[in-house]
Amino acid sequence: MREPLTNRNAAHPDAAAALALSALAWVLSDDDRAGRLLTLTGLAPGDLRERLGEPAVLAAVLTYLESYEPDLIACAHELDVRPEALVAARATLEHS
Repeated sequence: MREPLTNRNAAHPDAAAALALSALAWVLSDDDRAGRLLTLTGLAPGDLRERLGEPAVLAAVLTYLESYEPDLIACAHELDVRPEALVAARATLEHS
């Protein structure tokens, strides 16, 4: 098991972005979740691809996960981090 990402690590913008990209990959691995993400964020697939590196887009992915706790917990489990680390990463990205 890898060392879990902590809230302190998630405060670093690069670590927060990497975690958000991993979370996005998890979301996109399921067609229903992916469709919900696109609907709720208003992003088109092309926009999402073009804007992957933008902190606001990555924060939106994490906000999406926060809006449905079962997905937040499942994603955190899959990524081997605490749900709080995903929340902390979102806060970091929003202030980047």
